[in-house]
Formats: sequence, structure tokens, C-alpha cells
Amino acid sequence: MPQILFTSDSHVGHQALLSPRMQTQRPFASIQEHDETLVERWNDVVRPEDTVWHLGDFAHRCTEAYALSIFLRLNGRKLLIRGNHERLGERLPWAEPVRDVAMIALPDPAGVMRSIWLSHYPHVSYPRSNRGGLHLHGHSHGSVPGTATRADVGVDYWDWSPVALDRILARMATNGSGT
Repeated sequence: MPQILFTSDSHVGHQALLSPRMQTQRPFASIQEHDETLVERWNDVVRPEDTVWHLGDFAHRCTEAYALSIFLRLNGRKLLIRGNHERLGERLPWAEPVRDVAMIALPDPAGVMRSIWLSHYPHVSYPRSNRGGLHLHGHSHGSVPGTATRADVGVDYWDWSPVALDRILARMATNGSGT
């Protein structure tokens, strides 16, 4: 059965993320190693029939041709929520038009349908937040603490790969932080 996964903040081609001056410095020797790790980890968990919601900042400060070359190597049907670094990402061949936000519904591991608000940015209040809805986001690179209903799905906190809802919910339930 196809699965739906979530990720954010890949920052393909973004050399500055490797700088020691960055608060969110990534542990790679080169941007090529970074990007190859992202492709490998993505394809380890995403099958061709799966769908991945990328919640913003797919690529930054690289050529469009380079971003496309990485994009085309990634398995699955890919959907994009617009991030703050999306000038390149918006021009890639996503499966549907790029959105600012989205509300979707998915069954949790118990089969209960859950409303999920998708945005690049973390929100304190969001649709259905008072009715058990969940909120998945990126952008903060872990600097905004998660809650029992809100989680950062950025690659920094999910072993450089997309993550399925059951793992997100398990982490939320275990530590209540969402990150």
C-alpha cells in the first residue's frame, strides 16, 4: 500500500548550511556529500508509489539545473508547500501546483482520521487545533519546540529523510516535544 511521508528544509545546493557560523550547521564535508546523503536517505524510505509532502525550502543558492537533477532522482510523487527559500523549488515539476498551506486527513495507526495542517512555518494556532488536529511544519530547524500536536518534519531531526505519520506520532507521544 502506498504511504504518505513528510519532510522539510532539504536546502539542496545550499553551501552556507555547512558553515560553522550557521546555527543549524549540518555535519557534512561538502554540499555534494550533503545532497547525496539526502537522495540516498530519501530513496531508502520512499518507494515510487509513495507520496511525499515537502514542507518548504527544497533548494537554495544553486542552479535550477542542479536542483532539478537532484529532484529527478528522488522516488515518489512529490508535493510542495512553499517555504521562504522557494525561488528555485517552485519551478520544479511537482505533482500538483505549489501551495502556501494545506489541510489533509490521514488515518493514524489506530485507524482514526486525523486532520493535519501543513505549513512551512510553525503556528501556535491552526485550523482544528482545538479539535485534535495536528500541525506539521519546517522552517525552524528545531529552534521552535514541538508540542503533543505540532512537529517539525525537517530533515535535521529525522535522519535526513522523509518520515511517516506513525513515527511522528510515536515521537510526539514519547516526549511530547514533537522534535
